Amino acid sequence: MEKKQELKKNLGMSTAMATVVGCVIGSGVFFKPQAIYTATGGAPGLGMLAWLITGLVCIAAAMTFAEVAIMIPKTGGMVVYLEEAFGKKVGFLAGWMQSILFYPAMIAALAVIFAEQATLFVGDGFKLPMAIGAIIFIIILNSLGSAVGGGAQVIFTICKLIPLILLMVFGFIRGSGANPIFTPMVGEGLNPAVILGQLMIAILFAFEGWTNVGAIAGEMKNPGKDLPVAIVGGVSGIMAVYFTINLAYLWVLPANELMNLAAPASAVAIAIFGDVGGKIISVGIMISVLGAANGFILSGSRVTYSLAEEGTLPFSSSLAKINKAQVPTNSIILVGGIGCLFAISGQFNRLTDLAVFSCWIFYTLTFFAVIRLRKTQPDAVRTYKVPLYPVIPAIAIISGIYVVLNQLLMSGSTTRLLAIGSIILTLIGLPIYNMTTRKKAN
Repeated sequence: MEKKQELKKNLGMSTAMATVVGCVIGSGVFFKPQAIYTATGGAPGLGMLAWLITGLVCIAAAMTFAEVAIMIPKTGGMVVYLEEAFGKKVGFLAGWMQSILFYPAMIAALAVIFAEQATLFVGDGFKLPMAIGAIIFIIILNSLGSAVGGGAQVIFTICKLIPLILLMVFGFIRGSGANPIFTPMVGEGLNPAVILGQLMIAILFAFEGWTNVGAIAGEMKNPGKDLPVAIVGGVSGIMAVYFTINLAYLWVLPANELMNLAAPASAVAIAIFGDVGGKIISVGIMISVLGAANGFILSGSRVTYSLAEEGTLPFSSSLAKINKAQVPTNSIILVGGIGCLFAISGQFNRLTDLAVFSCWIFYTLTFFAVIRLRKTQPDAVRTYKVPLYPVIPAIAIISGIYVVLNQLLMSGSTTRLLAIGSIILTLIGLPIYNMTTRKKAN
């Protein structure tokens, strides 16, 4: 019998933490303030509060997610967790959604925003080629091996922290500090309860990526020890960074100006350092965005590889192959290739809305899975248990349901259609699963 190929266990906590931080701190912190202050009518208060509320929700989600990720430290992440709790069909649908919607849409959105920043240097005519070129670059990078892709992730993360630190430090030093920070909460005539939902959708994109380290657990040296620190520690640190840098933005420019700026971070940098400084920060943003896309292709390709190993995807035999560097090249190419197709749309916000909605349905099921597995497998080894059970999982579940219903019912007709389209594409996975499993049985 041919020996089954295995992925190398050569990823440590530094790479795991860098995957969390690298995937999360990408473009949201630089571009979403415009959407946030547009929703609040140019008022800063609820926008700043929403960064804290959403950060706490993500910490509750991460703490819940970590229990099942440690209990089942296999490559594939959420797919294998949901299989364990609810059966193979639900697990497959999660992986199908990630392979054709979530990861490609996130990669495409990041490539689009990378290209938009690049137009400062190369002109508008190269936007699409730059977006496609960025995705091809990270496909090649990840095909060289997980150590290369993971090592690049560490470098990207270090590089992206430099502009963040500069904006935070010099924002407070050179900014006037005269702008309102916490008042008013929202503009006149706006309902804070309704606006908060819109803000959370925008900010959840900025936090997206905290689960990605679970997808590479099978390649980690010591997941039981390293994964909780990487997920919970990473999200907590990110929340502190996000709140501080948004405070720095307001220290320099008022919310009613930020709402009219497509690239608020660059505008703040120009206000602090001048035109040259603005361009330097733009380079840092491009590196940050590229690092985020690299993290998503690193994790996303492992989900596709895991499904292919099970034989549940079309062309599974090809997608399950690993190259001499022991990485799933064809899965990397598939996820990146669909990302290239999505990038043609050039719609950053639409792509991010699609990705956030698609994944939060299954995130919420994963939170439920923690409770279900406590009941169905009470004696399973759990080297990490979510604190304050069941309160923390309940917060995560309620938040997840709210996010999904907000997109379907409260965010306008275009967002609703996008959400329904996402559900339809996900459900197409059911006949595909039935077809491939029948084929395997024969």
